[in-house]
Amino acid sequence: MTTTRDTEAATPGPAETPEARVWVLDDPRAGTAAQALGIAERLGLPFRRIPLGWSWMAHVAGLAPSGSLLGLSPAARKSLGEAANSVGPDEAPDIVLSAGRRSAAVALWLKSRFGCKLVHCMSPGVPGKLRPEAFDLQVIPYHDRPLEADNILPILGAPHRVTPLKLRQARDAWDERLAHLPHPRVALLVGGPPRSTDMPPIRAHKLARHVAKLVGGVGGSVLATTSRRTGAEATEALAAGLARVMHVLYRWGEPGENPYLGFLASADAIVVTADSVSMISEACATGAPVFVAIPEQADHRKRRFLASLVEAGQVRPLGEDFSPWPRPKLDEASRVAAEIRTRFHLAPFTSTPD
Repeated sequence: MTTTRDTEAATPGPAETPEARVWVLDDPRAGTAAQALGIAERLGLPFRRIPLGWSWMAHVAGLAPSGSLLGLSPAARKSLGEAANSVGPDEAPDIVLSAGRRSAAVALWLKSRFGCKLVHCMSPGVPGKLRPEAFDLQVIPYHDRPLEADNILPILGAPHRVTPLKLRQARDAWDERLAHLPHPRVALLVGGPPRSTDMPPIRAHKLARHVAKLVGGVGGSVLATTSRRTGAEATEALAAGLARVMHVLYRWGEPGENPYLGFLASADAIVVTADSVSMISEACATGAPVFVAIPEQADHRKRRFLASLVEAGQVRPLGEDFSPWPRPKLDEASRVAAEIRTRFHLAPFTSTPD
């Protein structure tokens, strides 16, 4: 367990009250954990990360109305139990941030023990139906059709850890390494089918050829990166499709620093496959136009997600050019953090200029 303070952008106001103690339940799934961690980092307060691991009972533990640790792996249960038993009254959490249905039961267990406030991202599932009032704030995306309630805050997309500061730092770090690539630079972020590493190679090749054609027509270059869900065959098909244009391609898992943030920060336009809520939400945190590709990889829920972003003017389907349009940067983690500060009467913080 570590204590973390985001260095970005948070200086106390003149009438600061004692800082709230914040714990973050750190799910092993990166996209899920990033929602709670992203909000915590935007609060501008120190927070304690509680790493979680799961057993086969993870989906049963939520049936306990007061929460349970039964769904945790033995190591995670022992670690959390030791943490809970070792804190004194002045160290107990005031606010617990969690994300995903599996962590909801753990959050409720902490509330029953410490009386803390709970902020939960995504639907809490069965625990939320049994005790909807127990979650002091539920952060639910519009595409999950949130109910209207005092403790529900609807948002666009998913909160994440990509901030203006991190983008500036990544742009500075990668500026020299990408200097040989001509503008316009198009970041191509490729995911794959959910819970799979088997993206059809023909889809990857077709997308790469289309992007290469558009980029080559304007004398630009491509900054391409794949994910763990893309798969080796689809990655090679992507590489073949990009061969006609200047590009760099990061293959998931290869040695060296992952350039994902550097590509986001350096892009004049961004193309993202429709299967990833996280990557699309992170792309919308930049000032570049965001285009969505391979819509057939989006399930019903993700199609609702894409429709909500299209309606809000945040993304457009990939077409025949990369023309920009006026679009405010999407920063839902910061909006949720501001709501937490207001709702729980925390000291106001002011951000440093971007």
